[in-house]
Amino acid sequence: MSLTGKPKRITLFCGHYGSGKSTVSLAYAAYLRRAFPQDGAALADLDIVNPYFRSADCRQVTDALGVKLIVSDYAMTNVDLPAMPDEAYSITGDRSVRAVIDVGGDDRGALALGRFVPAILEENDFAMLAVVNKYRPLTRTPGDTVAVLREIEGACGMRFSGIVNCSNLGRDTTAETLLSSVPYAAAVSAEMDIPVCFSAALPAVAKDLPPDMPVLELDYFISHGGIINA
Repeated sequence: MSLTGKPKRITLFCGHYGSGKSTVSLAYAAYLRRAFPQDGAALADLDIVNPYFRSADCRQVTDALGVKLIVSDYAMTNVDLPAMPDEAYSITGDRSVRAVIDVGGDDRGALALGRFVPAILEENDFAMLAVVNKYRPLTRTPGDTVAVLREIEGACGMRFSGIVNCSNLGRDTTAETLLSSVPYAAAVSAEMDIPVCFSAALPAVAKDLPPDMPVLELDYFISHGGIINA
C-alpha cells in the first residue's frame, strides 16, 4: 500500500490532542524523504503547547532520515514558551525544500501558525490536513470532530483541504479497528466537503487492509519506541 498523487510543497497536519498528528507528521516527512530523495525535507514542530508529545523527541530519528527538524528553542526543556528559532522562516523562504508542519492541537495550538500563514497562502502550494481519530473522547462523533476542526480553522485563518484517518486504539489497534472508522471519516469528509486523503496505521495493521486503500505506514516513529496517540 502506498500514497498516491503529487504532494504539495508544504503539508500541514492539525488535529485534536491525541489524534496522532505528530506521529503522522513524522511518518509523512520520512515518506517524502524516501519518495523524493532529490529534494530536501524538513519537519517543523509548531506544537508548542502540547504536554504529551513533541516531534523534538525524535531528533535522532530525523537525523538518521536526513530530515531537517525545526523546533522551539525551548523544546525538551521545562519551559513552555511560544518561541520559534529564526530558521523556522525557511519553511516558507526556501522553496526547494518539502516541508511538513506539525501544528499544535486544537485552536490554541493553531495560533502559533499565524506568523507563517500569509506566506503560505501567497505561495499557494500547500495542503492542510485534518488528522482525525474516532476513538478519542472528544472526537467520537463526526459532529464533535467537525466542531474541533472548525475552531482550528478559525484560529489559524486557513481552511482544511483534506482528512487523514488515524483512528486507532494504540497498540490494541487491528485492521478492523481502522476499517470500522471509515464511515466516521466519510461523514466528517462529507460535512466539511473535503476528501479523505489517506489513512495512517502501523505496518502490522496496514498489511491487513485492502490493497487499494491509501495508507501511510507509521513505521519509523513506532520502531523507535514512540506511541501512536500524539
